[in-house]
Amino acid sequence: MATTSLLLLLFTLFLSKFPILTLSDDNNDNHTPLKTYIVQTDNNSKPSIFPTHYNWYTTEFLSEPTHLLHIYDTVFHGFSAKLSPSRAASLADHPAILAVMPDRRRELHTTRSPQFIGLRNQRGLWSDSDYGSDVIIGVFDTGIWPERRSFSDINLGPVPARWKGVCMPGDGFTARNCNNKIIGARYFSKGHDTSAFQVNKTVEFNSPRDADGHGTHTASTAAGRHAFKASMQGYAPGIAKGVAPKARIAVYKVCWKNAGCFDSDILAAFDSAVVDGVDVISISIGGGDGISSPYYLDPIAIGSYGAVSRGVFVAASAGNDGPSGMSVTNLAPWLVTVGAGTIDRNFPADVVLGDGKRLSGVSLYAGVPFKGKMHQLVYPGKSGVLTASLCMDDSLDPDLVKGKIVICDRGSNPRVAKGLVVKKAGGVGMILANGISNGEGLVGDAHLLAACAIGSDEGDAIKSYIATAKNPTATIDFKGTVIGIKPAPVVASFSGRGPNGLNPEILKPDLIAPGVNILAAWTDAVGPTGLDSDSRKTEFNILSGTSMSCPHVSGAAALLKSAHPNWSPAMIRSALMTTATITDNQNRPMTDEVTGNASTPYDFGSGHVNLISALDPGLIYDITNDDYVNYLCSIGYSAKLIQMISRTAVRCPTKKPLPENLNYPSVAALFSSFSRGSITKSFIRTVTNVGEPNAVYRGKTESPKGVIVKLKPSKLVFTEKTKKQSFIVTVTANTKNLVLGDSGGAFGSFSWSDGKHNVRSPIVVSQMDPL
Repeated sequence: MATTSLLLLLFTLFLSKFPILTLSDDNNDNHTPLKTYIVQTDNNSKPSIFPTHYNWYTTEFLSEPTHLLHIYDTVFHGFSAKLSPSRAASLADHPAILAVMPDRRRELHTTRSPQFIGLRNQRGLWSDSDYGSDVIIGVFDTGIWPERRSFSDINLGPVPARWKGVCMPGDGFTARNCNNKIIGARYFSKGHDTSAFQVNKTVEFNSPRDADGHGTHTASTAAGRHAFKASMQGYAPGIAKGVAPKARIAVYKVCWKNAGCFDSDILAAFDSAVVDGVDVISISIGGGDGISSPYYLDPIAIGSYGAVSRGVFVAASAGNDGPSGMSVTNLAPWLVTVGAGTIDRNFPADVVLGDGKRLSGVSLYAGVPFKGKMHQLVYPGKSGVLTASLCMDDSLDPDLVKGKIVICDRGSNPRVAKGLVVKKAGGVGMILANGISNGEGLVGDAHLLAACAIGSDEGDAIKSYIATAKNPTATIDFKGTVIGIKPAPVVASFSGRGPNGLNPEILKPDLIAPGVNILAAWTDAVGPTGLDSDSRKTEFNILSGTSMSCPHVSGAAALLKSAHPNWSPAMIRSALMTTATITDNQNRPMTDEVTGNASTPYDFGSGHVNLISALDPGLIYDITNDDYVNYLCSIGYSAKLIQMISRTAVRCPTKKPLPENLNYPSVAALFSSFSRGSITKSFIRTVTNVGEPNAVYRGKTESPKGVIVKLKPSKLVFTEKTKKQSFIVTVTANTKNLVLGDSGGAFGSFSWSDGKHNVRSPIVVSQMDPL
């Protein structure tokens, strides 16, 4: 009796401190549909009267427990639930709630590449890391097709003892589909299920099984086993293998065919992956609206912070909205943001015009070739109708295109879908022409009819030929696979570009990796085009996108983690960035696929990943959790906003830190657009010696025109006792002589060398006023 009275008293006191909101209905307006919201709570505010967070959330914040979707308790404290907008607004006023965010839909950023980034059998990083053995890569994507040879566990040891994950059964997927290679698999659909998109069981699996192909492709790119006699219908023949062939794969299906990926599910995957025990997370997902949210409202930034703070390396794709400036996404400084470049392999196809002129393009068409037969050539866009020029659904007149090769302009609908439109209208072939925005950047596609992609200049040439020839004709000559292409790498036209749209003091992307025409494993649920009407089956497929470059870096991180188990995520990133190359295979500066001109750090960050040197970088730039908190203080975040990211209460220093002093392996000198004359900024950096204990490094600078870069001191001496040294980078610009390029930046670098190692960091100088 006394115990009961005490509980009643405690509950009464609780009510007086935290008055329960009106809970008659989570949908206060019965005519208002429920939406999914992510609710972040202050973990320290949970009243002790509630034994669990579930009791707290369902009692105090929700009238209907079935409206609760996910509970987060590792990288994030809070829950997601179905709420009316008015209910969500009232929750935001509760003292125990830090934030209420609407669930947002995101998009995926859709064999020779391991050699191209410097990996060789029985040598270097592959040998020293035992091919990434026992490192666990968590892949956040569309699931996996486990039967592929790339996921064989032959000769792999037992599952690492530290692994705590599970193999979730579901449609077409059982615990037997996991093995010593795929050691865990989960799927997250509650956010997806409460959206307007429902799982269509005729094309999707309510399980970790992959109906889309994207997840199978990225998982095998990062960690696929050796698969002999691999190809995509004869293209790119050889041995397919991932970057870290012995690494273990943990599958987190957060994206669904034709439906995208929802923040509430992504955040739940981060929560599970960290508890499960992954070492690396690969996430080829980004905002689908082209807008980067502040870190405290971005579940990928929040989830990745929670992972990185626990020692998990997170690689994310830079997005496919290039070549526009400020198009890079996934901008948080604790993330490694990966852009895309080409490799030295291509799939050329020539368009041969009736006047004998040859125009170069690319194609992965594997059907019956034309064998030189000429066909009439037609450009539906000549009519001035935009939908016809783009070959949109039902836009083509069969009487106009039947039996002809049709020119379609790139954009608006998927490239392979345009070919299907042409085929349905009776066309025998398609020439896919880039616009000015895509320039000469080309990617191959496994079209359903004879088709070839060409650049903007070639497209204009063909259209001019059609306009002047009495009887325009053409054929397409498919040339298969060609290796040894020069120059390579080239920055892919679609790769997300800087500057950083949130905080330009941090250069993004961080680096680029192979992301054009990448061969990797594929699902059996859909053909190589991904179209529902494509009934072809293929074990491997060739795709392009920063979705493909991201898992290259995830695999590289797994190799470095295996070789250096005690390295932090920031140390691994530093090793990758400071050893990246900025030249191509002709030993010339990397170029931009769009223009053919020299590319810049806004395009490639620190450069193209180069694992020959990353194993032994000499010096590294490390960053601690406290450093990230100080950075958030420096960009003006309040203690409450920072707690929304860090999960714990923080106190900013009395003297506000400078954002440029985050110990990042690159430097962005941002001067006010109103500055005149000589202006100077100084940047403090600290390096840790991870090479020979007794070493002397000497500094070298490359200054942009109108800029003077100095290092103080100019020499760093390390001993067995002195492993860390700090220095100052001083950037002085004279606005009278400062030359900013078309991108709005001037570019240079500084480096430290001991004769064996060259530790290079890019410098970007710009004049802008951050928001």
